[in-house]
Amino acid sequence: MTNSDPQLNAADLPRTAVAYGITDPVESARAELKAALAAIEVRGNFPRRIEKASQRGIVQARAFAHRNPVGAAAAVAGVAAVVGGLVWAIARAASR
Repeated sequence: MTNSDPQLNAADLPRTAVAYGITDPVESARAELKAALAAIEVRGNFPRRIEKASQRGIVQARAFAHRNPVGAAAAVAGVAAVVGGLVWAIARAASR
């Protein structure tokens, strides 16, 4: 999506971008600082990033289960077997 107009609206820019055409050095510095702080917030907000990643994983797992229900059931059984084996190994090691 390209726009031939060099003066983009503020709504067209992402929060982490600096608007083009700012001539006042103070306004330019403020815009750069605002964009830098927004970028730090986006990159440093781990709970939000984890939530978004888990939501993407849930959507992908549901799509996989919809496309291949037998494969999804096999994957669930495999994960359950691995977790059960780990719990058994840890319990056995702890009892010795």
